[in-house]
Amino acid sequence: MSEKKKGKVTESEEEGNLHVSYIFPTGDRYEGECCRSTEGVVVRSGMGKHTSASGVTYTGEWHDDKMNGRGTLEYPSGALYEGDFKDNMYHGTGTYSFSDGTKYCGSFSKNRLEGDGEFTDSQGLVWIGGFHNKAAPGLKLKLNM
Repeated sequence: MSEKKKGKVTESEEEGNLHVSYIFPTGDRYEGECCRSTEGVVVRSGMGKHTSASGVTYTGEWHDDKMNGRGTLEYPSGALYEGDFKDNMYHGTGTYSFSDGTKYCGSFSKNRLEGDGEFTDSQGLVWIGGFHNKAAPGLKLKLNM
């Protein structure tokens, strides 16, 4: 294993894969797997953790220097998204837990609630149906019998 230090980058190379700890000029931090692009640029790829200077933390899969695959995005407010990402957006199946205790479990498309899902309100009631961005016409209360 070879180790190299470049400014605020620490690289460990093993079998062609890189593991880096990097502090961005903005104060953001990334620790995790990377690879070199065909141009020789180091890009996030594989598993890693990115923490922004404002306290937003993503832990999960990266591809082409973007959040792609399964991951968790935590906000300082207490809000949390766990699920699928595509090109830095919620996309696929996931759960978004709001800071007020409500949550949505279901389908996402380009950061929007889109498709079948369940919304649990602040009283613990579960509403099921189709969601389209901020609209959810025809939701039905799920009864636990």
